[in-house]
Amino acid sequence: MYDIETRKHALALLDQGLSLNAVSKQTGISRAAIRAWLTRIEPLPRIQGHTECPRCATVPLPPSDPANYSYLLGLYLGDGCISAHPRGLGYHLRIVCADAWPGLIEECRKAIAAIHPSSATYLVQKQGCVAVTSYSRHWPCWFPQHGPGKKHHRRIALAVWQQDLVDAHPWEFVRGLVHSDGCRITNWATRLVRGERRRYEYPRYFFTNLSADILRLYTDTLDKLGVEWKDTNGKNISVARRASVALMDAHVGPKY
Repeated sequence: MYDIETRKHALALLDQGLSLNAVSKQTGISRAAIRAWLTRIEPLPRIQGHTECPRCATVPLPPSDPANYSYLLGLYLGDGCISAHPRGLGYHLRIVCADAWPGLIEECRKAIAAIHPSSATYLVQKQGCVAVTSYSRHWPCWFPQHGPGKKHHRRIALAVWQQDLVDAHPWEFVRGLVHSDGCRITNWATRLVRGERRRYEYPRYFFTNLSADILRLYTDTLDKLGVEWKDTNGKNISVARRASVALMDAHVGPKY
């Protein structure tokens, strides 16, 4: 017997283009069982009437791992999306991570598992990147910023309970944003010293996003943390002051 989430995960893999054989090998479920689920999928009696989502409870509860949620929220606002299952069975959360950062891919996977341990998390390889993907009926409960169209074409604001979590774990939120749409680079400049031109290098953080609302969430959090920043062109936020870069290095660091 398989629970409803396992069944939906297998069907989601089929929707990604995998064959019956591939899904069977990946999940350990027989092809006959998966084939049967293609035409009929029903909740097991022990799941009926049960909600796995604290946000859907009569008295909504915060996530059990608020630090990981704050990090995942930053990743979602940067490179994440939620899409409805084609059979209307729930939603897929996808966080797209570049192949160049395997550590980030693993951190993202662990953060999703910490927030929603009952939902399987799997990787979908694309050209140059990986979509860290998880299925659940409840992802829109955790990320009410979900909506039609691109994020920078609509208003993005945190719910009160989300802002409370970000206020409690601001560095995790900043880290998630930088790990999604930011970077740590080394800039250089030249200076004339005693008639000789010398080159100087210095680290710098950038965060780039087309949404003014998401940029504001980032800069408001930096302000609370005492990090000095500069808006370079309306879509890029730069942190270059030595003390502020030191703070970012201590709590965020480069991607890996």
